[in-house]
Amino acid sequence: MRNVVRIVTGLAVPVLAAAVITAGSPGFGAYKVKDGDTLSHIAARYGTTVKALVALNNLPGNGNAIYAGETLKVPGQKARTASGHPTKRTVAGGRVTYVVKPGDTITKIAKQFRCSQANLLAANGLKVSDRIYAGKPLQVPVTIKPKPKAKTPAKTKNNTFAGRTYADHIVTQANRNRAALKNRKLPTRTQMRSLIVSTSKRYGVDPELALAVSWQESGWKQRVVSPANAVGAMQVIPSTGRFVSSIVGRNLDLLKPQDNVTAGVVLLDRLTGAAKLDIAVAGYYQGLGGVTKNGMYPDTKLYVKNVLRIKAQLERGWDPLR
Repeated sequence: MRNVVRIVTGLAVPVLAAAVITAGSPGFGAYKVKDGDTLSHIAARYGTTVKALVALNNLPGNGNAIYAGETLKVPGQKARTASGHPTKRTVAGGRVTYVVKPGDTITKIAKQFRCSQANLLAANGLKVSDRIYAGKPLQVPVTIKPKPKAKTPAKTKNNTFAGRTYADHIVTQANRNRAALKNRKLPTRTQMRSLIVSTSKRYGVDPELALAVSWQESGWKQRVVSPANAVGAMQVIPSTGRFVSSIVGRNLDLLKPQDNVTAGVVLLDRLTGAAKLDIAVAGYYQGLGGVTKNGMYPDTKLYVKNVLRIKAQLERGWDPLR
């Protein structure tokens, strides 16, 4: 059944629809009446109806007896100035439009949207005794929750090495290896030097070359692990370790000093047997296939220059540990 409307002093003012609203109800704010205000003007400013304001504030009569200084409850929308632009005053909450379906009741709709029946009635200027019908649009007061900020996926730190960025799973494995080495008792740099020399002689590799490569790579330190997961004193990556394992006939554990040195020295043996010295050194850093296909990258050229300089100094008796 439709609500009856009367015309009072040129304004459409509905008959009173009683409702109980609490001060802390979600979706509502407060407005202080000013000189010259009318209920219809306030309703238009807040995007509601005179009938809804009468019910919301339990105004006497038809709501035409408001006075300056009186505070009215208003729907939770941004107030607008006469020019239509939003003012700075804002209130929490808002509304959604819901079209009544067959079988709906005020109680059911209020429960669905988690608002009180009184607020739902007041927002639509309805009385408890009023009927709703299928197809009728209702304004439902709701609490607006701030949209959660999208979480930025956490990135693995320190995943760049020598100007190249490595996948998180590679850096994660490198971090595991670094943590494992941190808790191990490992040889000193002097001991690592002796291990590199003895292993080089065993495989027929120039000891000064192996020492120069290891000094450039790690400073003869077994604990070093790069973001590329190059491990230990010879900075050998797992795939190279597996390749050398197939050559020596046993599985090499790159975390173990002897196996790490063996992997690096045997790789140098293969490289120097396949290419001249500078290309072999470049192949240790960039990969021999990459050097053959693309030539030496700028950082590879610098690497080769440093290794050959260190090798020459070692041959003249230089000891970097003194």
